[in-house]
Amino acid sequence: MQQRITSVRSPAAVVVLSLLTCHIYSLYWIFSFASEMKNIIRRDDISPGLEVLFCILCFPYVIYWSYRYGEYIKDVQAEAGVHVDNELPVLFLIMSFMCLFVVNMAIMQSKMNDLASGD
Repeated sequence: MQQRITSVRSPAAVVVLSLLTCHIYSLYWIFSFASEMKNIIRRDDISPGLEVLFCILCFPYVIYWSYRYGEYIKDVQAEAGVHVDNELPVLFLIMSFMCLFVVNMAIMQSKMNDLASGD
């Protein structure tokens, strides 16, 4: 892991704020999460602004985004030497198809919080 994870957020707050703001907070969270992931795994192909734009313009992109970031979380877990949740990308894919993206966000945030705390 090139850079330490610094953004620890409450998964419950992510869900509540997303629902209270009619998912405007979700867009902010996607941008923040993509920015942090880009810094952690040093991938030049991650563009947080484009991620948000694609999620706004093409809703099915959210399904792809969920799966791809599940893969990125697995990579970060492997680099950190903790238990790798191999089922995460598929779980996120299924949850996205069921329109439960906000739950995916909470799980993603929880996994990153665990990595930040060293658990």
